[in-house]
Amino acid sequence: MDENDRPAPPPGLRTRAVHAGTDAAQPFGSLTAPIVQTATYTFANTAELAAHMRGEVERLEYGRYGNPTQRAAEEKLAALDGAGDALLCASGMAAITTTLLALLRAGQHVVLTDDGYRRTRQLCRQVLARLGIEVSVVPADTAAIVAALRPETRVVMTESPTNPYLQIADIPALAAALAGHPAKLVVDATFATPVNQRPLAQGADLVIHSATKYLGGHNDLLAGVIAGPAPLVGAIRELQGVLGAVPDPHAAWLLVRGLKTLPLRVAAQNESALRVASALERHPRVARVWYPGLASHPQHALARELMTGFGGVVTFALDADLDATSRFIDAVRIFRIAPSLGGVEALIEQVALMSYFELTTEERLAIGIRDSLVRLSVGLEDPEDLERALLDALDTSA
Repeated sequence: MDENDRPAPPPGLRTRAVHAGTDAAQPFGSLTAPIVQTATYTFANTAELAAHMRGEVERLEYGRYGNPTQRAAEEKLAALDGAGDALLCASGMAAITTTLLALLRAGQHVVLTDDGYRRTRQLCRQVLARLGIEVSVVPADTAAIVAALRPETRVVMTESPTNPYLQIADIPALAAALAGHPAKLVVDATFATPVNQRPLAQGADLVIHSATKYLGGHNDLLAGVIAGPAPLVGAIRELQGVLGAVPDPHAAWLLVRGLKTLPLRVAAQNESALRVASALERHPRVARVWYPGLASHPQHALARELMTGFGGVVTFALDADLDATSRFIDAVRIFRIAPSLGGVEALIEQVALMSYFELTTEERLAIGIRDSLVRLSVGLEDPEDLERALLDALDTSA
């Protein structure tokens, strides 16, 4: 083969983040994808309408079924995750809800891991159960998941890393265990992002992200994404048209903008989070740190095998009670007290108060949540400033 005939190598992640979905000519010669702010689309005549209905002309008809700005975001997201297609939803929770409702029917069964987003567990235990779908919530390890499988299981859903304890799913092992089984392996990879891990390449059937977090990256939009093989994503897209959990064009445009810097942002957050986690682990007031990049993490070796970076979330527990932990939170500079994660601003939360306020200490402990548990979302501030802010608060709030 002549040197000039060899196919060009596929573009790298940073190139895809910038150009995928928007590399074609845009209207009016615009460099960036425009915001197509419309709820409906017009037809020139009834012949064009009929041709569209017959499937002869591929075009948009109504805003609930698609939007050019939304499609630009979806193509970029599919390219980043190495997927055949991607579907953008109104929120991360909408992506989870639409996926599970599309894949499950009455009389079927879903396996869900227990260390994860509490709203996902509520959806499965409360809403899906009312629809006649059985749910097993099990520890986030391969043996427990495989042991929970039944002939009627149709979905195995896990997070990787999990929330809040940052456990790592052995996706290749789960995929191997599910070979020949009708269940689909669905991985919520919000904490990992396509920069740090690509579950589809490791055997998952679908990957879900809350695009509100790292993908958007600026705490200014709500969106979720489902990525995977085009036929499977297409089936979920059909249900989205019925349920209506669609993104608005402006949120899609903000997401396209945010995705262009995703690899750079995540690389910086990986570096800062490892520095912060290491500093916290050395402090005498810190009882334990959970971060996959630390050798002390029980799945550190697996994280090194499956991930290229360890993320911007750090979870740790103080040697303190609820009130003392609150005093520490209040003493921390730079970090803002808020839910969510993945944006450019550093955030901090006391998990017992932010997510489980309605429970007693005993009830929280029963589900593995300590009163002294703290979750950090490391931002893009100077890492030495973040480290100093945490260490100073630990020293002054004792």
